Amino acid sequence: MKTTLINIGFGNAVVAERVIAVITPSSASGKRLREEARETNYLVDATHGRKTRAIIVMDSNHIILSAMQPETISNRLMSDEK
Repeated sequence: MKTTLINIGFGNAVVAERVIAVITPSSASGKRLREEARETNYLVDATHGRKTRAIIVMDSNHIILSAMQPETISNRLMSDEK
């Protein structure tokens, strides 16, 4: 089985096959997911102190905060599928 890593900024990467969704942090579901993940210790902050621009939802229930634009991450995921 092939494992592909996707760069999400600042030297951080996620396994592409385990990403469920990439959403904006300002959406209602994004805010709710972030709070639930913080309460259950499933929140991973990969922003290095910068503004959160994307929330990555993983199949392990982890929520990853990224400083990269959601479109950039989505494009990297889509280009990997080709």
